[in-house]
Amino acid sequence: MSNLINILILVAILAVTVTLGFGLWSLHKGSDADRSRSNKLMRLRVGLQAVAIVLLCVGMWWKSTHAG
Repeated sequence: MSNLINILILVAILAVTVTLGFGLWSLHKGSDADRSRSNKLMRLRVGLQAVAIVLLCVGMWWKSTHAG
């Protein structure tokens, strides 16, 4: 279970990083459609960050209660 949580945490952090990169790239392009897309991507990033934080908390809880 610990390995699964570690993998999920890494995937969540990677998803946040990729979404941030795409959002910044869309913002850099400059057209109105790109700015709108960037705004949507940044909102998605916030949600992904929340998921990553929850996974980190679950992982820390799991490791503290199932220390071996």
